[in-house]
Amino acid sequence: MTETTLTVDLDALAYNYGVLKHFAGAAETGAAVKADAYGMGAEAVALRLWKEGCRSFFVARLAEGQVLRRALGDRDASIYVLDGMTAPADGPRLMAARLIPALNSLQQVETWISYGDQRWLEAALHVDTGMNRLGLRLEDARALAKNRAKLAKMDVSLVMSHLACADDPASSMNAAQLERFRTIRGLFPAAQGSLANSAGTFLGVAYGFDLVRPGLSLYGAGASGRTDKRLKPVATLHAPILQIRDVPAGETVGYGATFKAVRPVRIAILAAGYADGLPRTSASSGNAWFANGKRRILGRVSMDLMAIDVTDCDEVAAGDMVELVGPNITVDEAAHAGGVSAYELLTRLSLRATRRYIGEA
Repeated sequence: MTETTLTVDLDALAYNYGVLKHFAGAAETGAAVKADAYGMGAEAVALRLWKEGCRSFFVARLAEGQVLRRALGDRDASIYVLDGMTAPADGPRLMAARLIPALNSLQQVETWISYGDQRWLEAALHVDTGMNRLGLRLEDARALAKNRAKLAKMDVSLVMSHLACADDPASSMNAAQLERFRTIRGLFPAAQGSLANSAGTFLGVAYGFDLVRPGLSLYGAGASGRTDKRLKPVATLHAPILQIRDVPAGETVGYGATFKAVRPVRIAILAAGYADGLPRTSASSGNAWFANGKRRILGRVSMDLMAIDVTDCDEVAAGDMVELVGPNITVDEAAHAGGVSAYELLTRLSLRATRRYIGEA
């Protein structure tokens, strides 16, 4: 490699899917592949997960669903669009791509069933259980459940909600949302139920219902914001060294002169920066991996460049590759150092880096 490269390990992805499937118990294990599969490439990810037995996929935007349907072709996959149906014009696009909207309001329900005279319309119902983001309120769900005429115009195949604090297993919010969802699930007995994301899947089988929909942990990040040794790293970001510099004591490195050398230091300038998805603030506690050891990030990460300390490296040269995220600098470690979440870091990594795949495609 001679350029900044994001390597996606599809075998590791499959392994992580197996781990999550184990914790899901009897529930079906779907996959969140929104935001281009968290930056890993939705087409390649979905095709590999299909091979592993995944049949239900979740995207955020209608356009993401259209791309995914083209990738999966005639495969009988259920693709759910979490935005639901945001405008009447969405209807033909959703139906043409055989996408299932997650209806988030009574207005979306009305808009969707307006197409009921054309075909039987499959839909998911997203009901809020305390997050106050998307979703019908409980009273709206109750009213809809009683309206047999409306329900007869569509096929509610899934009822879903979203956990707000699943990354904190001790939070009382988890049990409260679980009880609310049980109530909602009972209103639509013919539909499957889905509550758990990655963190929810690890909370136990009580949260699994019929379908879990992990995202973050599929891609190797810990569901609770810490490295999870049960999972394998999927994303590895390498950047080449452009130049080696000797910095005398007293001189500074980078914008803002945030790092000042207290002794002579040798630094390597890397062809990576925040335009490649790395947090600008990583220098406060961040590291890279080079020559079988962690090397401190020095100074402020700029748009295209960053510096690391290679003072103690016996051999270092321009063109050598440095690991910024991967098996030695985990996604969670790099995210914590940059003051961001693993979600943010993963979805940014493919902004400019060349993406390559390893493992069985």
